Amino acid sequence: MKVSRVFLLVFTVFLFSCDTGSDESAGDNFDRGAMLANWADNIIIPAYANYEKELDALVSSVETFTADASESNLVSLRDKWQSAYLAWQWVSMFEIGRAEALSMQSYSNLYPTNPTEIEASITSGDYNLELPSRRDQQGFPAIDYLINGLGSTDADIVAFYTNIQTGSSYKTYLSDIVNRLHSMTTEVVEDWNNGYRDTFVNNDGSSATGAVNKVANDYIYYFEKHLRASKIGIPAGVFSSNSPDPTDVEAFYNSDFSKALYEEALAASEAFFNGQHYGSATKGESFATYLEYLNSIKEGEDLVKLINDQFVTIETTGANLLDDFSEQVETNNTLMLNTYDELQKNVIYFKLDMLQALNIKVDYVDADGD
Repeated sequence: MKVSRVFLLVFTVFLFSCDTGSDESAGDNFDRGAMLANWADNIIIPAYANYEKELDALVSSVETFTADASESNLVSLRDKWQSAYLAWQWVSMFEIGRAEALSMQSYSNLYPTNPTEIEASITSGDYNLELPSRRDQQGFPAIDYLINGLGSTDADIVAFYTNIQTGSSYKTYLSDIVNRLHSMTTEVVEDWNNGYRDTFVNNDGSSATGAVNKVANDYIYYFEKHLRASKIGIPAGVFSSNSPDPTDVEAFYNSDFSKALYEEALAASEAFFNGQHYGSATKGESFATYLEYLNSIKEGEDLVKLINDQFVTIETTGANLLDDFSEQVETNNTLMLNTYDELQKNVIYFKLDMLQALNIKVDYVDADGD
């Protein structure tokens, strides 16, 4: 019995030592804390501050439009929606902390949206936007439908909001989904500014729950699933027997805006890899500097250079895409597929080579076989 207890004690200590606690050594002397501080102070928090500012403007424009549903106020609202949508591209990869708890990505930008269910909710007035089943009925894609998709002209769209019987219901739904975007963002910003920043920066170990490991996985998941697949691959038919679907593009009801959203997301991804401060050319500690510190080489070539050269190739390949991705997949889907293929090359560099160099395991299930 004593031997068993001793064995149990030793085994328990062994398990504890193998636990995924945040104080586990990284196995190298790279200053992970400095990298986390750069991410938090110079990239994530400033990008969220800008996003919240753009949402403030969007909320204000919705208030103006619902008080006076004119065509000029609709145009102004549309401009604010586009600005906020672009700002979202710089924070959407950071599904960590309060954003992870809120599942902010899926409640903010799940597309295609569901106009049938949106109309049913507007008619009944009975909806709970916090339910997972409502995720495709809110966020930027649902706003897109309500300000761009209700009619073929601005006059037609405004008519929905000025209708004596139903206009107030459309105004209420539009206000509710915009206010929900804003309230989720306020929660996330307040969390970063009231303690989570220090929790994040101090969680600098190499365990699966360490901040570097979580951000690495979130970053790659975002690049692979949201940027490569959702913005390019799915509308191009990569996952549906090469059958392109123009209705699957981001901002479908304002589809000549889809390329701008893709390019903004790509720029945000490249900047984060290189530790570039939000809204500045200044750079700090990053995945790139970490890989350089580790002298990461792939088949005789510098891995950081390979990744950054591939970003340039992606940009060059996508430069000739039409502004309207719906039109693109219908007129020249080959260029969409070529862009997808170039994005996939960086997925491999990130997912296989970078994670192997950083000794980080993939923490998500890959359902599409990449």
